Amino acid sequence: MKKLVKFGVFPIIFILITGLLFAGGETETKKTVETSIPMIGMVTDVGGLGDGSFNDGCYAGMKQAEEEGIAKINVVESKQMTDYVPNLSGLGEDGAKLVFAVGFLMNDAVIEAATNNPDTMYAGIDLWFDPSTVPANLKGITWKEQEAGYLAGIVAGLMTKEYASSSNKLNNDNVIGAVLGMDIPPVERYFVGYYMGAKSVNPDIKVLSVVTGTFADQAKGKEATYAMVDTGADIVFGIAGLTGLGMINAAQEKGILAIGADVDQNSLAPDTVLTSALKGTTTATYLTIKDLSESNFQGGSNSVYGLKEGAIDIAPFHGFDSIVPAEVKNAVKQAKKKIISGEIVVPSTRKEAGL
Repeated sequence: MKKLVKFGVFPIIFILITGLLFAGGETETKKTVETSIPMIGMVTDVGGLGDGSFNDGCYAGMKQAEEEGIAKINVVESKQMTDYVPNLSGLGEDGAKLVFAVGFLMNDAVIEAATNNPDTMYAGIDLWFDPSTVPANLKGITWKEQEAGYLAGIVAGLMTKEYASSSNKLNNDNVIGAVLGMDIPPVERYFVGYYMGAKSVNPDIKVLSVVTGTFADQAKGKEATYAMVDTGADIVFGIAGLTGLGMINAAQEKGILAIGADVDQNSLAPDTVLTSALKGTTTATYLTIKDLSESNFQGGSNSVYGLKEGAIDIAPFHGFDSIVPAEVKNAVKQAKKKIISGEIVVPSTRKEAGL
């Protein structure tokens, strides 16, 4: 027994203590690794997650960063516009290294939050800031939505005029429509592009539009769509966030075609959504987080993404591919080339377009 104590127990105790110390060190190492991953926050507009549009697009970019281990994400959904400042500031106070403010209507709120939380970086989706007047920890992210709208307009303008017989969802009226959430710059850019694209291939086309005044009311989206269908529209473009889902539902009910916005919305109604005008909210959100992880985030600046940067396009035709003629596809292809080369410069405002 003495030998056992002398030569057996002490080594065992030493091994146990060493093992515990090692395990403790390993746990501490794990904690260090975990805490080195920055918390990235996102504040949605009142449409919230599930809008099938730009809130969901930005969230997908955050999830991509989280899956790659460069972010821990925290999303706060706004119920009303008065939530914007407290939500944006709260994430900064909770230790977020970067907070995304999603939507043009957060302009003043994100400037206030960034000013009050100088140690937190902020990025405004659909927001452009004057670098000389905003806080150095604030970055603007915008897109050339007019380029995506232009491509969608070419599709709608050709399909409604020339190819009514190729789909039982199209009529012989030379009319298309657009449901707008609010008349703000990114929505205006989409609509102006859509209008100009349709007119470029179909000069006599009638382009209807309704401004619903909200991004969060599906009923208003449906009501606006019903009115346009009654006036002859057989293809309607929804530029309205959650309100746009109402447009898609109404198009499905009325048996016409819809064009989605921001993300590929075909999965919401595969028998109705012909294509979608895409802007790379997912890509831009992910790249902004990646810049932060690599110490390349530049506040007091703006990033503008277009077709040339690979962040603007239209979605595939999916189940409609067989009824969309080669002429339409070629027209889109040629327009892309000309926009990238600068031969076509799509107006971004009604004033520029003479509307």
